Amino acid sequence: MVIGAHKLEYEVLEGWEQLPEGWSFVEVAGVAVDSSDRVYVFNRGAHPIIVFDKEGKFLNAWGEGVFSSAHGIFIDQHDQVWCADNLDHTVRKFTTDGELLMTLGEANKPAETGFVFGETPVQYSGGPFNMVTNVAVTESGDLFISDGYGNARVHHFTGDGELVSSWGGPGSGVGEFNLPHSIAVDRSGRVFVADRENSRIQIFSSAGEYLESWDWVNRPDDLFIDEQENLYIAELGWTVPHVHRPHFQFMEHPPMGHAPIARVTICDLDGNIQAQIGGENPVLPGNFIVPHGIWADSRGDFYVGEVVKASGAIDHFAPLTCHAFQKFVRAG
Repeated sequence: MVIGAHKLEYEVLEGWEQLPEGWSFVEVAGVAVDSSDRVYVFNRGAHPIIVFDKEGKFLNAWGEGVFSSAHGIFIDQHDQVWCADNLDHTVRKFTTDGELLMTLGEANKPAETGFVFGETPVQYSGGPFNMVTNVAVTESGDLFISDGYGNARVHHFTGDGELVSSWGGPGSGVGEFNLPHSIAVDRSGRVFVADRENSRIQIFSSAGEYLESWDWVNRPDDLFIDEQENLYIAELGWTVPHVHRPHFQFMEHPPMGHAPIARVTICDLDGNIQAQIGGENPVLPGNFIVPHGIWADSRGDFYVGEVVKASGAIDHFAPLTCHAFQKFVRAG
């Protein structure tokens, strides 16, 4: 099946991943690809990082006993693997074999923001980190980190882990955030922030100066910019009804003009759409339930991870089976 309504077309490749016997994906929070097109699947299971070659052959697994909750993953130009753990409030840097090189943040010591899990949403912005969500690394080695469920902030660090600056606060105004869920930086230094529960992408200079906002996205969950500077956007949409959680300010319904479906959008860095993928029946292959992580390889094929357990999708769609990971191959 060829899908994609604009300039680019893709085919969903079912059964690509060759997991060891008895293993399965339930919660795929993130995915990233290294310079050899090896695919690193960051999941909430017994083996948090599972590595495949580009043909889907299982290569390795690591990270056992390290993470409280897999969330965001980024692989930099030196093939260093950065992982954001939203429940222990840290960002860690590893080698591709899982050797720990650096930790940002102090495990289980969230920044003070007035956020109380299960009780109150973010009241004011704070320092790094409170339920940190994702990280992007520039070609010069600087880090930009989205923070997060328990904060409303972007943090800029040097590659050595020194804090340079922070910006943002809770709200829906210019430069404010309601769950900054992912982040990407282009070659010119522009910082793209998935402001998920405001259902927009806000764009800033590397110094935190507000530049513009894209308001046509459907609750953006993850962002990735490839070498050709195509932007891949995993859009959560409104496929699964929210469970009431007073500590999160979820957008309950689509704004006027927004499609309710979960989807993937691929566009250029001016927001011109190249492809949109996703249909009305979320459990069908090639459609999406709760797309949470996205990355593309050197060929332009892309991978999407979904968090179908924590979102309640498994129960909501039962007895139908929910997919947690899909590969899409560029057609032509």
